[in-house]
Amino acid sequence: MILTADDLNRATLARQMLLVREDVPVEDAVRRVLALQAQDAAGPYVALANRVAGFDPAAVDDAYAAARLVRSTLLRITIHTVHADDHATLHAAVLPTLRASCLNDPRFTVSGLTPADADDVVAGLRALTTVPRTQDEIDAWLRGRVGPDAAPAVWWAVRRFARLRHVPDGSTWAFARRRTYAATGDDAEPDRTQALAAYALRWFAAFGPGTVADVAQAAMVRRGDVRAALETVPGALVEVTGPDGRPLLDLPDAPRPDGRAPAPPRLLGMWDSVLLAHHDRSRVVPPQHRAHVTRRNGDVLPTLLVDGRVAGVWRLVDDGVEATAFDPLPDDAWDGLAEEASRLLAWASPRDPALFARHTHWWASLPTDAQRRVLPA
Repeated sequence: MILTADDLNRATLARQMLLVREDVPVEDAVRRVLALQAQDAAGPYVALANRVAGFDPAAVDDAYAAARLVRSTLLRITIHTVHADDHATLHAAVLPTLRASCLNDPRFTVSGLTPADADDVVAGLRALTTVPRTQDEIDAWLRGRVGPDAAPAVWWAVRRFARLRHVPDGSTWAFARRRTYAATGDDAEPDRTQALAAYALRWFAAFGPGTVADVAQAAMVRRGDVRAALETVPGALVEVTGPDGRPLLDLPDAPRPDGRAPAPPRLLGMWDSVLLAHHDRSRVVPPQHRAHVTRRNGDVLPTLLVDGRVAGVWRLVDDGVEATAFDPLPDDAWDGLAEEASRLLAWASPRDPALFARHTHWWASLPTDAQRRVLPA
């Protein structure tokens, strides 16, 4: 099978539930798409509103409160929301990356503690957080454990790999910036190779077809580790041919719709996973627009998705949604974006009229010849 660039685009959008909103519970939708990046606590809500029919943000609140959805540090050493049943596997898959990135960082080594010391702290911390603990409670415990000078550096590191979840506190987007934490699962970590193989197969189900480099990039793990893990599941993947003639891997029965399938407009939120899951991001982000969307500090702006690809960015303003298109768009695309803006404003504005506002300083550096329209409610 030879796939065109549009075929690849539509395959990924279908698996990400971005061709048609589907009538599924929000936690099942999260499992379908693997994980939702959640540095900004509003991100998973916006992501699910683009994917779930009849979206109700209260359903996300409830799933967090019941711990059916878990928010913690996972893929790419960033905060993600995942289905509770997936957390242990995904954590085991990325644990070597989490540990190495934290324990080799000067922000930890300044403490004077060794990695073995950090592991001892993690064991005690997980025992402490069998019930939810506030930041202040953890700070006090750490000062008593490692001393007041070392405590901030140790906490900076261990909170990223100790398998802790953020406990919702009823804030607008479920989580305040000053967090409460609880341990997840038991102390036994799943086998890493098995976990990495499971993650890789789930990646193909959510983002494929693709390459080992794509799977590694999406989680920030070693390509060689991914290859070794996939060798433990022979026959699970098949080869297809990409638009440049390169072989790609995929699940044999995964959806691969025709590249001419309609892809309706969407208003994707900050760091939407579909923009970050491939080594070659041109599948969804045209190369000429990438620098406008992915900023120097790693911010990935809220984007306009038109005909399956990023066409601009958006932000909330007093009168509605300001959409900035990098290239001219046809009238029907603007009509579709206006419908999406009305849908977004109906549920998001009552909660937070300043949605993603702390990132809008980037708008000053957008192309001056871009086309801007305010899409009213």
